[in-house]
Amino acid sequence: MTALYEARSVSKRYGSVVALRDVNFQVNRGEVVGLVGDNGAGKSTLVKILSGAHPPDSGQIFLEGKRQTWHSPREAIEAGVETLYQDSSLAPDLSVSANLFLGREKLKPGILKLMGFLASKQMDAVAQAELESIGIAVPPSGRTVFELSGGQRQAVAIGRAVSWASQVILLDEPTNHLGARQSAEVLAVIRQARHRGLAVVLISHTLPHVLEVTDRIVVLRLGRVVADAPSTTFTGDSLVRAITGLNQSQTSDQGGQS
Repeated sequence: MTALYEARSVSKRYGSVVALRDVNFQVNRGEVVGLVGDNGAGKSTLVKILSGAHPPDSGQIFLEGKRQTWHSPREAIEAGVETLYQDSSLAPDLSVSANLFLGREKLKPGILKLMGFLASKQMDAVAQAELESIGIAVPPSGRTVFELSGGQRQAVAIGRAVSWASQVILLDEPTNHLGARQSAEVLAVIRQARHRGLAVVLISHTLPHVLEVTDRIVVLRLGRVVADAPSTTFTGDSLVRAITGLNQSQTSDQGGQS
């Protein structure tokens, strides 16, 4: 079966630093793949390549089996690949619905469109229905993002990506700095994205969340893929060992010395 989104033998170097070396990565429709690794493992570099922000030095990117050469993130977005970085890029002084349509605003028909009048009521209604279908209970009309909790803001940011993505969503640390209840809200939205048939890539240092919500986990270490297996084959300890490269006796010794 052809993967929905795939990187084949991708390498990337920044000066003398090799960030990625012959990395193969894929995600299928309706699948959540966890991308994990220690700091400097190459996760951010791979996400930048998949999102169209950086070109690979070598290797190829395929979407629905067709080779792609992204020249900018906008090209990837137009092809259905949405990326949400740790900074969700929400505008705090705008309403939820305005944020959902940020950069994609709907205008009133006729001469009002030529004058640039926004179809605010239409955007409010569409945003309300879209967010509710994803499971986000946030009233968009008249309420600014600034008034929302951290978890609600992140859920709205993911909801915006889910609403506009037609193929793939790349999520970079979406539960970072969130409490347990807020994180649960975000993980629920990720499950909804999977239910919609989207391919989701979850980059996270919070390993319990990765184990909870993903179908498969890919581990990067020093720019190479060192593990790629169903999430059910990992435990918390075995995932840590895959990330660090330490065996069980070494991790036990370090634990005893701490």
